[in-house]
Amino acid sequence: MNMYYRKYFGLAMLAILSVSTAFTVLQNKPTLYVIGDSTVKNGSGKGLNNMWGWGDFIGGYFDQDKIRIENRALGGTSSRTFISKGLWDSVLVKLKPGDFVMMQFGHNDGSPLDDTARARGTIKGTGQESKEIYNPITKKQEVVYAYGWYLRKFISDAKAKGATTIVCSPIPRSDWKDGKVLRAENGYAGWAEEVAKTENTWFVDLNKITADKYDKLGEAAVKAYFPGDHTHTNTEGAKINAASVAEGLQLLKKCPLRSYLIKK
Repeated sequence: MNMYYRKYFGLAMLAILSVSTAFTVLQNKPTLYVIGDSTVKNGSGKGLNNMWGWGDFIGGYFDQDKIRIENRALGGTSSRTFISKGLWDSVLVKLKPGDFVMMQFGHNDGSPLDDTARARGTIKGTGQESKEIYNPITKKQEVVYAYGWYLRKFISDAKAKGATTIVCSPIPRSDWKDGKVLRAENGYAGWAEEVAKTENTWFVDLNKITADKYDKLGEAAVKAYFPGDHTHTNTEGAKINAASVAEGLQLLKKCPLRSYLIKK
């Protein structure tokens, strides 16, 4: 091989090596999968009717040269229907050791178990109760479990794949009493925390962190963040909630996901 061909052969091999190395780095980069309802991702995540979820903005708090972010939340889902619709399986099949799953459910879990509109509700609490129902949507018999049962399934499934799980309590709705936003520590927020503790996984008290901010901002200011109803936020509201998630992660000193946050 003459000098001309040796030179360009070497450059070609260097280019191949560079592409191969880049591909290996990309493959090895962990992914944060965010799952939840419309308060995490509204619609297609394009801000239709100026409604956004906090999952659409959480990526801005992470060094995305080191971690990938996939917002897999879907509006209208509960912890139950996120599984029954196959959405969880589509995440689970991609999970690899070193990945992360952050979950926030609860806003739709209080719906009826077997109505003809959604049939998405779960049994209240964290116990082992179950109820067999006829699902008028799927036209099949279905066993429905408690809210905590479904959270535990997400956690155990993800851990079995070598992923780290983080449970978030649901963001507060814009419901007020005596100048204070209503919290859910005796409901879904409290149940989410209970499951996180019993399953020995990480917990971000998103309900409390955001509710504290809402109380300081005041009812009139906060209601402007909810243009259509008391549940779904606009851009500004979703950004406040995303910041609350990042702040909650900063409090988890030993959580491995914390190391991927951008240091400000």
